Amino acid sequence: MTDRPVDVSVLISEVEGHLLLQAAVSEGRAAAERLTGPLVWLTGTQREELEERFTHEYLALARRSWQHTARRGTELRAEYEDRYRALRRRLCAGWLLGAALCVVAALLTRVSG
Repeated sequence: MTDRPVDVSVLISEVEGHLLLQAAVSEGRAAAERLTGPLVWLTGTQREELEERFTHEYLALARRSWQHTARRGTELRAEYEDRYRALRRRLCAGWLLGAALCVVAALLTRVSG
């Protein structure tokens, strides 16, 4: 047994991922059963195979959707971080300009007074 500290956030993310996957599997199976329900002419083996294929495709679609969402989230994060840095630079420049103007005004007041 290792003495490494457990990163709780990683553990929580893994549990969330597992629960999300299990929910997707359940949704896929339920959708497959709804699809094959009215198809009364299917044999038991055909029904099982169709449901299995449908569930597999459903999970593949869900995986692609999750990957797209993760990529887009990464892109948005980068965009917002860039925008935040630009706004922070402008704010700092504004504060520096304001401080410089205050110093100049104070110096001019002393010189003329």
